Amino acid sequence: MSDFTEFVKELKRSGTFFDSGEPIFIARAPGRLDLMGGNDDYTGGLVFEATIREATWSAAQAREDNRIIFYNPQMRHSGWKDRVEFDLDQLTDDETVLALVNRDPEATWTAYVLSTIYWLKKQYPREINHGVQVCIASEVPLNKGVSSSAAVEVAVMKSAALVYGFDIIGTALAEACQWAENVIARSACGIMDQITSVLGDEGYVLPLVCQPCIPEPLIRLPEPLQCWAIDSGVSHCVSGIEYEAARAAAFMGYKLICQWENLPTLRDDSGAVPRYTDPRWNGYLANVTPSLFRAKYEARLPETLSGAEYLALAGEHVDPFTQVYPDHPYRVRANTRYAVEENARVQLFSELSRGAALHGVARSFELMGDLMYQSHWAYTECGLGSEATDRLVALVREEGVANGLFGAKITGGGAGGTVAVLGLKTAEPAFRRVVQRYAEERGFEPYVFEGSSMGADRYDKTVVED
Repeated sequence: MSDFTEFVKELKRSGTFFDSGEPIFIARAPGRLDLMGGNDDYTGGLVFEATIREATWSAAQAREDNRIIFYNPQMRHSGWKDRVEFDLDQLTDDETVLALVNRDPEATWTAYVLSTIYWLKKQYPREINHGVQVCIASEVPLNKGVSSSAAVEVAVMKSAALVYGFDIIGTALAEACQWAENVIARSACGIMDQITSVLGDEGYVLPLVCQPCIPEPLIRLPEPLQCWAIDSGVSHCVSGIEYEAARAAAFMGYKLICQWENLPTLRDDSGAVPRYTDPRWNGYLANVTPSLFRAKYEARLPETLSGAEYLALAGEHVDPFTQVYPDHPYRVRANTRYAVEENARVQLFSELSRGAALHGVARSFELMGDLMYQSHWAYTECGLGSEATDRLVALVREEGVANGLFGAKITGGGAGGTVAVLGLKTAEPAFRRVVQRYAEERGFEPYVFEGSSMGADRYDKTVVED
């Protein structure tokens, strides 16, 4: 925090970015670790999310003109432009903003930040009547499956809103940032990333029912337990074909089940993010119980369908944020099963966590770990596994319960990224052996996530004034 604040003060003293006179508002938003739930958020499931120590910082200051200026020095390291300018008057409609963020290949990263200013202008047209300049710095590694995009969206929107005289908090902030990522950044994420970055806290895990965004009271993990995470070295991308196909396949299964039950699926645009709904399950596959799914639907669902075969059967696709490609094979049965069963796994994991926090029963820890292993295998069935993350999970299993490591799983959208590990605090040596063995096998030192931090709403906002 002090380093970023000093950097902002220097930018103001030197006049190289910020001006004297107007106050500068600083916000902070952490990345998140998906302990359980993963891709269950867009199908209405319960997810179990923790913040990480690493965070994104955003400093925003009002301008007298209508210019919107973003400055992110870290972008230079990726070969992108670190300073990009727009005009507030250009933010007129979705298609225009999409064109703006895609006009320069070296500035497409601005989709995640200009979209937040655009959302503010749409919702508060009278207040958003002048420009803003925003400086961004992030400790959250990109493409590791720990939600770097949500962290930057939340931090920028929160700091910019303060410039315009109001604060956005809680689910309203999370839903606004999800809209920005879905509609302008064109990344089909669920809500869990943004809400964890907003509401999480140090030392706690956030249970969230994604229907569409119902946070439950924070839970402290049982005192003997600790979570770590290890980067596999394989980049994860929510906009990648694996994630998009897995998500689309779950909605395909949902549509077919509704069709068999003669349930109409109707588009609902009343919420922050458009979706489809039905009169029995309210649009959420997670509301289908595992017993009903096994008894009536699982065997009937095809293992795979091409996009063309699906459209011939169902007539329409009921997810506004994914496409159906005619020649692509979709794992309909596995992804539908995942949506139903992962919700049940997370509910059990959550209740085991609550109970074990009171009684500390070793059997509960082992059950929690096995649920993580089950979840990891289900990712593979959905087409979201990777050889690298499988190897990390195998190394944790080899150390095993005898050495205090209970479970591990791929996190977030899968297809690479990070593996979460659950074990005893006293199992640090066993965890380090896993990291060392993986490093020796792969020839690089993997990034390790450990510890947590406060969410954006808990951060005491800083104001830098003359």
